[in-house]
Amino acid sequence: MEEKYVVPQGAKIGHVHLKVADLKRSLEFYQGLLGFEITMEYGDQAVFVSAGGYHHHIGLNTWMSKGLPKTDPHSVGLFHTAIVYPSRKDLAFILKRLVEANYPLTGASDHGVSEALYLDDPDGNGVELYWDRPKAQWPLKADGSLDMFTRQLDFHSLLSELEK
Repeated sequence: MEEKYVVPQGAKIGHVHLKVADLKRSLEFYQGLLGFEITMEYGDQAVFVSAGGYHHHIGLNTWMSKGLPKTDPHSVGLFHTAIVYPSRKDLAFILKRLVEANYPLTGASDHGVSEALYLDDPDGNGVELYWDRPKAQWPLKADGSLDMFTRQLDFHSLLSELEK
């Protein structure tokens, strides 16, 4: 019998490439609101954006989607793109930006291992913005396995990080 293959421990998800209807509108969200930087443009059809100088974390293109309506949330496809922030304070800062911009959230949760904000980009693609708690703080069951949960996020506590 062939040995089961397991993805190497150091493997990472490198980037996500999204089909969008309007490149300018998508850039207003990913660059203008979320703060990603443009690393490369392909005319008026595609743009790559990044955090921290990486070649790209998110690709946006209109190659097959220019002018099309938002995605149907009840169809197959991407559920959400998850963007991990380095600290709780960084997550608090982006929450403050979203509130100030009056940008609607679709959810906000404390998962024990992380705290997360959920929203949709202008094309209806789900976006999760989150930070991971230190692994030593992750909740565990009696048998030592992970005990993730979904509880209401404490916005007041999160935003208090900005006062520290």
